[in-house]
This record gives sequence, C-alpha cells and structure tokens, in this order.
Amino acid sequence: MTVKRIVSNIAADSVEELRKFYSDLFDLDVVMDHGWIVTLASGETALTQVSIASEGGSGTAVPDLSIEVDNVDAVYRRAKDLGHRIEYDLTDEPWGVRRFYLLDPTGKLINILSHGTG
Repeated sequence: MTVKRIVSNIAADSVEELRKFYSDLFDLDVVMDHGWIVTLASGETALTQVSIASEGGSGTAVPDLSIEVDNVDAVYRRAKDLGHRIEYDLTDEPWGVRRFYLLDPTGKLINILSHGTG
C-alpha cells in the first residue's frame, strides 16, 4: 500500500478568511472550492509525512502545522508586511532548519521553515 496524499483540514467559521490567509502568505492556488470547503495547493509534489512530537523543539509548543518553503526569509518578510504577529521569531535551529512560528486566523500554530539557509 502507498499513501498518495495527506491533507490537513482546518475548521474555520470563515472559509474565505482562511483561504486568503494561506493563499496570500504562501502563494497557494485554489484547486477545489465548494463554498463550505476550499482546498489550496502549490502545484509542487510534496512528500507525505506525519510528525508525532512531545514538544516543538527549542522549548516551543508543538505546532499544529509545519510548512516547508524554499525561502523562509521571504515568507517571514511577507508575514510581517501582512501584519501577522510572529509567535517565535526567525531562528536557525541546531538541527539544521531555519524557521518561525505564527498563528493563523483560527489560532492554529504554524511552523514555517526551510532546511539549510534561506
């Protein structure tokens, strides 16, 4: 058996508000929209992964969602420009990722990261 995809579902009172948050911050495209559910995608092939954690590392909380990007510095700047409050500042972690945390409009803790630099 092969897992082909894992989809993160986020409950939201305002689907449109959350669609805007994720599409504006990550340049994601709407690939399905039924009004009550909208699915966003990057067009890239992503690995299927599930992480199980007792902490988020470096003394942080376990994030609800981790999003790897090719340039975390650019997303960090965009998040600041869009007025999003940073929960854990941009940091080079000892295990080789550069990351920051922020909250989405539903209060989900999002870990945004790149491996290596940038």
